[in-house]
Amino acid sequence: MRQIVFTLAVALLMTACGSKSNQQSEVTMNQKPTPGTGGDHYVPMNERTGDTAIVYFTRDLSANGLIKAYEQVNGNIAGKVAVKLHTGEQNGPNIIPREWVKALMQKELKDGTIVETNTYYEGDRYTTDKHRETIKVNGWTFAPVDIMDEEDTVTLPVVGGKWFTRMSMGSHLTRYNSLVALTHFKGHTQGGFGGSNKNIGIGCADGRVGKAWIHTTPGQPDQWDIATEEFMERMTESTKTTIDYFGKQVCYVNVMRNMSVSCDCEGVAAEPVVTPNVGILSSTDILAVDQACVDIIYAMTEAEHHDMVERIESRHGLRQLSYMKELGMGHDVYILIDLDNGGKRITAADAAKDLKPFVK
Repeated sequence: MRQIVFTLAVALLMTACGSKSNQQSEVTMNQKPTPGTGGDHYVPMNERTGDTAIVYFTRDLSANGLIKAYEQVNGNIAGKVAVKLHTGEQNGPNIIPREWVKALMQKELKDGTIVETNTYYEGDRYTTDKHRETIKVNGWTFAPVDIMDEEDTVTLPVVGGKWFTRMSMGSHLTRYNSLVALTHFKGHTQGGFGGSNKNIGIGCADGRVGKAWIHTTPGQPDQWDIATEEFMERMTESTKTTIDYFGKQVCYVNVMRNMSVSCDCEGVAAEPVVTPNVGILSSTDILAVDQACVDIIYAMTEAEHHDMVERIESRHGLRQLSYMKELGMGHDVYILIDLDNGGKRITAADAAKDLKPFVK
């Protein structure tokens, strides 16, 4: 039924807007929307309000830990499953280990498909041919990999957004019934941090149209001119498009390992990792899982988190969290469940205790 409703919505949108239109799909207003503020200001848990979500946590950074975290949140994953992960530039040192993902998919997602889209920047994944070669180089050969914008794009509605009424995605997205967001949590040059929100919001938008809508003001030469709070909001509205499409059949797993302040799209040029490894978190609530990762970063010592906090706040990346809450995408108040200690409730500070310095 969901597929029928969304197909009808897409058809109506494409009829009204033109299926091949490259014009930006902004909300029609007398003036440009005003971005929110506060993306450089961290709000601690005791200052947040609202209902409570559940986030699971394990310190076990291994294939077994990944499987354990996923098994807590996979209750609604059924049908044809898309596994959205960042496959990385060639020989990128920080992506989630392939053997971990292979073990997870062989045990829990035997018929799953890894999904990606081409990049907006010129690099190892800019064209489908280059992208497929990079996938081979990086070892993603144990499961099918679908480059969702290989053939075409599709526009899906953005409900409640202020920047977009629709978002352009890889057309293959609508082939799937469920989505598993398998995310390497790290810093990000433009977004401040890259969690599940970035993985989906940028990673499912197609490489030529959707990503351009998010990153670039038409008619000027800077490809990356949209930044700070406006960028966070545009990216988050793109994410909302995808998770609205999948409804309850989506879950999120964030791996806090090899956390450079650089995104995996920088490959071997990424900044050296100085933030300690932490563990793996999972939830059916996208805001809660990203918020918990950020809370753990802020709970670290000054020496441990200095570079990551500077990257997050200088880019105003915390607006990702507050805007997800404004759009009703999840909860920033959560209970953190320690899977290593019989389901004991812990805090972000507990998860950040006694971390070992990063060793390459």
